[in-house]
Amino acid sequence: MIIQQLDQQEAFTTADGSTIRSILDATNAPVKNQSLAEASLALGGKTDRHYHKLSEEIYFILEGRASMEVGGVFQTVGPGDAILIPPGAWHQIEALSELRFLCCCAPVYSHEDTYF
Repeated sequence: MIIQQLDQQEAFTTADGSTIRSILDATNAPVKNQSLAEASLALGGKTDRHYHKLSEEIYFILEGRASMEVGGVFQTVGPGDAILIPPGAWHQIEALSELRFLCCCAPVYSHEDTYF
């Protein structure tokens, strides 16, 4: 059994500009098919618009509100909302307040699979 504590994970900035803490991924556990991270953006912060050729992503909003764009469709999202981002879909999230969300990727997130 592998258990990771969120507060024990170091934050880093991803290729798209968000600050994340990996909860479980290939860097800290024997994960092969998916990854889970906590991401945060300050008020007004946004990721660079991008897509992933391989990874399917799910964002789950924990705190705050954001404008979410997936494939040219925009919607305001908030706590409890889960957003599916298919492989190949251009996407961007912009914080309308302090924002904290979970990001699940399958296969495992990698900077090399992030395209601008």
